[in-house]
Amino acid sequence: MKPTLFTSAAEADVEEAFQWYDSQRPGLGAAFRHALDIVVTAVVSNPEAYAVIHRQTRRALLPKFPYGLFYRVLDETIVVVACIHAKRHPRAWRTR
Repeated sequence: MKPTLFTSAAEADVEEAFQWYDSQRPGLGAAFRHALDIVVTAVVSNPEAYAVIHRQTRRALLPKFPYGLFYRVLDETIVVVACIHAKRHPRAWRTR
């Protein structure tokens, strides 16, 4: 298994989404984190399974939440660069 590293921007994305969902309904933030854990586990198990959407960056969609996990496979590490809502501009993560 490859280790997974979240950039500080990706960690901020996750925390912001968690806080928003938890403010909508207690426990929904935890459900979001569970969905994130599911997709991270899938990515770690088979990082090449998800399509390259720009240069070396791949995207995996979270189950039950409209979020995409954007990551790169660098040597022996998976680097998560963003976790953003599907309605955001498609290039929002590219500056990372």
